[in-house]
Amino acid sequence: MLLLLVAAILSAMTAPSHSAVDSFVFGGCSTPKYTAGSAYENSVNSLLTSLVNSAAFANYNNLSVEGPLYGLFQCRGDLANDQCSRCVARAVTQLGTLCLDSCGGALQLEGCFIKYDNAKFLGVEDKTMVVKKCGASVGLTSDALTGRDAVLAYLQASGCTFRTTQYGDFHGVAQCTGDLSPPECQDCLSDAIQRLKNECGPSPSADIYLAKCYARYYQPASHSHPNNGNRFLRPHPAFVYTLLLRY
Repeated sequence: MLLLLVAAILSAMTAPSHSAVDSFVFGGCSTPKYTAGSAYENSVNSLLTSLVNSAAFANYNNLSVEGPLYGLFQCRGDLANDQCSRCVARAVTQLGTLCLDSCGGALQLEGCFIKYDNAKFLGVEDKTMVVKKCGASVGLTSDALTGRDAVLAYLQASGCTFRTTQYGDFHGVAQCTGDLSPPECQDCLSDAIQRLKNECGPSPSADIYLAKCYARYYQPASHSHPNNGNRFLRPHPAFVYTLLLRY
């Protein structure tokens, strides 16, 4: 059930609008397929329905059903329950449209992430890079670099699964999937933030999505011009990804 496509369509993290929450970021699906009408298809449908239903009450949940089959959803930490529920329902709908009869798949919208697979992935740290986007190479003043580094230092040091901060003109946000332990989350985000520093340099904005966490910093003015950035995709070994860029 899921093709998964990858696109760096990234919006500012203000009070989330429907369009921002629903914006497509990436997706990918496993190569193995299941037979239509099989017991496995029934398990997939049951699992995804349960994830949508539970999103009305929480921003994260993981489930397993007979198959074996494992799944989780994760909403952005600042979303209300109704926004989370709508986002997860839309993500599930896109999974069915984008990838037919796949045994596993994952899809990231701006406001939520959903994944299912017959290989157990819950509680397993995965720092595979999926999407990287660097802003324009315009350089930063020393004061701007100080602000950028202060934002990244907070994102890296905070112990919360969802982290957001602001320093001067710079905003930052980071999040891990809820199945990671605090040390695993810290390790994933530390790796993501270090990659942002090393690979994006003094850019006014940068985003990186690893398989189990993401980190972002931006200046609102620079964030409105995404087509000046660099886009990068490294395929996850368990899924097939297609890169789509829509600006």
